[in-house]
Amino acid sequence: MCKPKTEIFQIKTMLSIALVSFLLLHLTVALKPDSFLLSCGAQSGTTDESDGRQWYTDTHDPSLLPSNFSSISSTATAFDTSVTRVPYTSARIFQSPFTYTLPVSPGTKFLRLYFYPSSYLGITKSQSFFSVTANHITLLSNFSAFDATTNSSKAIRKEFVINVNGTKTLKITFSPSPNSYAFVNGIEILPIPTNLYFRGGDHAIKWVGQRNLYYIYNSTALETLYRLNVGGNLVASTGDTGIYRVWAADDKFVVGYDNQTPQFDVNVTYTDEIPAYTAPNIVYTTARELANNSRSLDWKFPLDSGFYYLFRLHFCEIELEMKRLNYRVFNIYIGNQTAEEQVDVIAWTGGWGIPMYRDYVVYVRDKDVQLRKENVWLELQPNMEARAVYDNVILNALEIFKLSDPNGNLAVPYPELRFEGPIPDKKKKRISWHIIVAIIAGVTSAIAVFSILGFLISRRRQNGGRGSGTSVPKSSSLPSDLCRHFLIAEIKNATDNFDEKFVIGYGGFGNVYKGYLDNGTITVAVKRSNPSSNQGVREFQTEIEMLSSKLRHRHLVSLVGYCDDENELILVYDYMANGTLRDHLYNTENTPLPWKKRLDICIGAAKGLYYLHSGTKHTIIHRDVKSTNILLDDKWIAKVSDFGLSKVGSVGGTDTTHVSTAVKGSFGYVDAEYYKRQLLTVKSDVYSFGVVLFEALCGRPAINPNLPSGQVNLAEWACRSCKNRELEEIIDPNLKGQIAPECLRKFAELAYHCLRKEGVQRPSMGDVVKTLEFALQVQEGADNRGHEVEGSSFPLISNGDAMNEDEIFSDLSEVERKLTSNGMSMSVSRSAKVNNVSLFSEIVNPLGR
Repeated sequence: MCKPKTEIFQIKTMLSIALVSFLLLHLTVALKPDSFLLSCGAQSGTTDESDGRQWYTDTHDPSLLPSNFSSISSTATAFDTSVTRVPYTSARIFQSPFTYTLPVSPGTKFLRLYFYPSSYLGITKSQSFFSVTANHITLLSNFSAFDATTNSSKAIRKEFVINVNGTKTLKITFSPSPNSYAFVNGIEILPIPTNLYFRGGDHAIKWVGQRNLYYIYNSTALETLYRLNVGGNLVASTGDTGIYRVWAADDKFVVGYDNQTPQFDVNVTYTDEIPAYTAPNIVYTTARELANNSRSLDWKFPLDSGFYYLFRLHFCEIELEMKRLNYRVFNIYIGNQTAEEQVDVIAWTGGWGIPMYRDYVVYVRDKDVQLRKENVWLELQPNMEARAVYDNVILNALEIFKLSDPNGNLAVPYPELRFEGPIPDKKKKRISWHIIVAIIAGVTSAIAVFSILGFLISRRRQNGGRGSGTSVPKSSSLPSDLCRHFLIAEIKNATDNFDEKFVIGYGGFGNVYKGYLDNGTITVAVKRSNPSSNQGVREFQTEIEMLSSKLRHRHLVSLVGYCDDENELILVYDYMANGTLRDHLYNTENTPLPWKKRLDICIGAAKGLYYLHSGTKHTIIHRDVKSTNILLDDKWIAKVSDFGLSKVGSVGGTDTTHVSTAVKGSFGYVDAEYYKRQLLTVKSDVYSFGVVLFEALCGRPAINPNLPSGQVNLAEWACRSCKNRELEEIIDPNLKGQIAPECLRKFAELAYHCLRKEGVQRPSMGDVVKTLEFALQVQEGADNRGHEVEGSSFPLISNGDAMNEDEIFSDLSEVERKLTSNGMSMSVSRSAKVNNVSLFSEIVNPLGR
């Protein structure tokens, strides 16, 4: 049936109006009077062949330049064919501070600076260091365009977001570093909607890891660090919404598992809250998801420490089946902290094909005196507790901005200051500079001499004593390249002078306090040594050496720093909000952990131990694996802790590699082979971890002297129950109905084999990780199809695989019985006068150290 002509005319008219409105929107954004495209040093204006925009020489309007300016215009002597010639061919070079004064209307602007490092007029790379300011904002400091290039890009485009208030001018100043020069190839000023990044005023944003909101004021400046089309290809500036942003591919930042990158032909429905200029359509129609069997989606970004950052995550459900609530629910983590839980994009947007974004602010702490890069992780992980239809995640795009500090600074000196030679024909400055260098060298030497003398006198006064001839190690002998050296005043300030109300734990090492550093922006755990503790200087130094220079892993606790000031021995760690694994298994008021969370925690801890055994140059044996040394952060990620008793083995050590050493560890976790032969191997850790697995399954401690004799030792009792097919009787009652029989079998078999008599018969930690991950897959598969709960007996251990548990546990049990029968505690020192106890130089109770 044909439509009437009047109706067709109306439709055409509406389409014409819409098209005109669309073009006007783009033109008003891109062609405002205070837009500037300056090709610096060029002889005349020219057109950028990549986007068709007209660039003007920076001398076309004399009012933009200083009245008596001194600069040099030059052309690059060598040019990469992959770089567009405009605006990178020509450059303006400055040997003294030079200011462009640009008349602009109040409002938010993109300021883009273009650099192409080349040999201009014979001036070399070593002479190119400079700073850049825009009004009161420091954009770059001691910047080198040569050092900032990457393998993928020879040209550099620096983008900043700046608010211009009532001044109606934007002054951009280039200042060469001493004995150096500055240059710029292009300057772009482009007005953008004020509410694009500031939402029209003071902007309160979720502050990751803190209860308070973070406020971004209009006086704040932003530097664009990453703008990514997640799961898609690069989107050139012409593909953006009239404000010429570049959306790069995210491939080089994705880490971990393979994942899917779906793309759909979707008509994105923009809203008043998310207008079309927020991000282009093509960005929202691509995404990255989990592939089969993946647990999380992770990216890693190097960021300058000591600054706040704005993370903007863009979402849009583009798959037809994702049209209902609770079809896809996931959590967001930034910098190992929870940013958002139970994200349901449909719930946020109200429907399919509707875009939205969420903003988060995260602080990257400065771990050392010298600022440097820190890797910050972004992780999306399915929320298993939501019981969503699909265990998956989605992210369409990502923007990351650095926020200026209260002093209006965005800059970190790019390299350390370098003065490798004078600019040609600057003889007078060269002579004076050598004089200055000589003076500085003399003063520095004098300061160094007096500092050393003062240090030695101070140490002599302190006498270095810590009882029985043991002294605090000098800080100069401890590694500080990857951890922070605190003064005792800083620690006291962080813990309110070690106030008892801040105590969050006790152990063999001493009290553990919750502390707040850097004006409360960083929460830490402060472990202070008790002077009467047997665990002293040696363990203190081992812990620092291990965690500061050798061990960095997602599932190992991070050492923030240490303090050996005024004879104190203090270790400072990342704060683990959820305490220890033991805190959530038994003898606690905490809600019992569900089975899948216990399983996930065991997987994380196993990965941490596997890294110790196989992921470092030298094999590292932990030697004190127990549930109190498995810590849980705010998103329940397991992290192995306490490396004071650790031993370093050979390079590329095997399962049979051993270290002859006195026995150390904790009752209930030390295996008989290590006890009898005093030969420590990685399989000693495997045994201890097997005990932890049974702790997680049974919800009881490794040693409980209040139980009948056959049940005191968890490992002995659990293995006997496995052999007698009585496993169901020892499972934690809180797990009733949660464990699929096939998952229970696989988990218990693994724990049983970890406790084999001989180390060579135990699995490696790599095999432990694989088996636990398989058990989790089995559990999830059973959950999806609706399994019957455990409760029926089934053969767990074949007759040919049975162990003689009496033979395994007789030696350790004998020691424990002798200790308890003599009324002694489970803590044994070198001076213990009990038969066989002399073999144990430091067998302690299972409390955390």
